[in-house]
Amino acid sequence: MSRTFVRSRALAVLSGSLWRSAFTATAPRAARPGADSAASEAVPDQSAAPYGGLRAPDGNGLALAEGFTSRVIGRSGQRVGGVAWHAAPDGGACFPDGEGWIYVSNSAVPLLGGVSAVRFEPDGTIGGVCRILSGTDLNGAGAATPWQTWLSGEKTSHGRVFECDPYGQRAAMPRLAMGQFRHAGLACDPDQAVVYLTEDEPDGCFYRFRPDVWGDLTTGTLEVMAGSPDCESVTWKRVPNPVAMFEPVREQVAGARRFNGGEGCHYSAGFCYFTTRGDDRMWAYDAAGDRVTVLYDGRAEPYGVAGRAGGPSGDTGRDTVVRPGDAYIAEDEGVAQITVISPGGVAEPFVRVAGHESSWITGPAFSPDGRRLYFSSRWGGTGPAAGGVTYEVAGPFRG
Repeated sequence: MSRTFVRSRALAVLSGSLWRSAFTATAPRAARPGADSAASEAVPDQSAAPYGGLRAPDGNGLALAEGFTSRVIGRSGQRVGGVAWHAAPDGGACFPDGEGWIYVSNSAVPLLGGVSAVRFEPDGTIGGVCRILSGTDLNGAGAATPWQTWLSGEKTSHGRVFECDPYGQRAAMPRLAMGQFRHAGLACDPDQAVVYLTEDEPDGCFYRFRPDVWGDLTTGTLEVMAGSPDCESVTWKRVPNPVAMFEPVREQVAGARRFNGGEGCHYSAGFCYFTTRGDDRMWAYDAAGDRVTVLYDGRAEPYGVAGRAGGPSGDTGRDTVVRPGDAYIAEDEGVAQITVISPGGVAEPFVRVAGHESSWITGPAFSPDGRRLYFSSRWGGTGPAAGGVTYEVAGPFRG
């Protein structure tokens, strides 16, 4: 993979501090003396910084770029649209709803998890809130499907994937054929008609689910990536029993490829990118070539890049959202903020949460028209007392 190709695709997939480090570390470097100018790459243009720094925190405690405003959508334990907003807000996404839209948010709480949905009117006012999934366990990661449903994964040893209707017309259903394990990340690949899944275990695996009919996740085949850790070429093998209670899914197939603590994943243009927090790596799986490569190693010596946004972190992070040309990355390095990275590799803070020093950012998602950004600031672990505030930011986004 050439760096040009990686950067054009990676713009749409980076998330968390490791993704941020990977993006800036693979930014174009200055030409070396005597290098072929045609093959050399320029230093990122510092003038390409998108928004020019942050203002003082507003009344909602958000330090924003110039021209942007914020409002609070929900606080854990307080009522929004007649419904108590959930604790530990996590993964989220937006869906169109006529001239309005819907934002869904997971709840990473043991035994009381689930998903809430906020419906917005065309003018942005809140039209209603409802629970679209209840009584589940540690709902962390999620993914929107091409057919406008929300996949919510449980991050427990026998965690399930639930397919939820963001419009609240149909009951959420467990998709057991997708496997019971500690779900970390999900990504839909409409080109290969599969869903990729990561596993948050020190010896976890990387999976793909091939539904019998694309658009219907009720039945299908769960496969695990297999191959030597010393070889880029991989194969896929069927998991015999995705719902086994006593034999972990990752132990059912001899030769399964192991990954140290799978986290977020994202599909874009033929590649599925995913991170592993145990070894600070970002991986790229080439779906057409059946090859997996390390795109970035956070523990190796990083590139010395002008405009670099900081060194690698010990936590891979969770979330990202994308607008044309820019990547918005939810940080997890002890600073509750979202960083925006321009195509030139220049990174700068876009929004920072004041007074939540121990929190982290989850669930960033743009409204369908791209004019509003939603996210949560979450703190306090995963218990019922875990708090969180869900925000909306509006303003002159680039692109």
